[in-house]
Amino acid sequence: MDPATIIGLIVAFGSIVSMIFMEGSSLSSLLLPAPMILVFGATIAVGIASGTISDMMRAAKAIPIAFRGKLAQPAGLIDEVVAIADKARKDGLLALEAEAQNVKDPFLKSALQNIADGMDAEELRGLLEEQVATTEREQRAAAKFFNGLGGYAPTIGIIGTVISLTHVLEHLSNPATLGPSIAGAFVATLWGVLSANIIWLPLGARLTRLTDLNIERMHVLLEGVLAVQEGSQPRVVGERLRAMINVADKGKAAKGSGEATKGKPLKEAA
Repeated sequence: MDPATIIGLIVAFGSIVSMIFMEGSSLSSLLLPAPMILVFGATIAVGIASGTISDMMRAAKAIPIAFRGKLAQPAGLIDEVVAIADKARKDGLLALEAEAQNVKDPFLKSALQNIADGMDAEELRGLLEEQVATTEREQRAAAKFFNGLGGYAPTIGIIGTVISLTHVLEHLSNPATLGPSIAGAFVATLWGVLSANIIWLPLGARLTRLTDLNIERMHVLLEGVLAVQEGSQPRVVGERLRAMINVADKGKAAKGSGEATKGKPLKEAA
């Protein structure tokens, strides 16, 4: 689990609360039901209206993923593929059918099964690339939904402020209530800007980043299984895949290279 999102949101909201108390204000002056209902309700509603119900459902299911952020480490992926390459060179490609039974990752499992079934390299590459593209479209749609909410929220907050100020102008005859009424009117703008920049846009950016990492993982697996199908040596496969990952992960991948043993069950890739 990667706690970056949880830590970031806690620090962000903590900073806001600290400022409120340091300024001598109170949370009750900002936690006004009417502007919060308008900003959050209308923002989510407009986000749904701008897409489809399936987009909304996909985004809702992606929220736990954004907080959990669990992805396979490149070093583990390379070790698994090297172990598969060693198995294929020793026992033949047909042995990958049994090996696929130990794999929980659907992408890798499907690739190994297709290799064992005798699918040619060009057809297999086309199939795997289509699976990668489909996964990327689906995951980016969830990120796009939250980025859209981040764009709508500030404007909806301004709408709430305009509505409140209109109500204030109707009661200019009572000067004693003008100050609190005007202050309350700007709460809608505050929640619009706050929700956009501390909730919606960070969620969208987080899901975009997780999508990038997941697609990188799938590309590593894609090139790995194609190298296995070609009959490449396990050492060459490992070096080829390590060249695909970023510098920070190369050291981790190098430590585990070549240590996989024959017959060892493969771990879940994601």
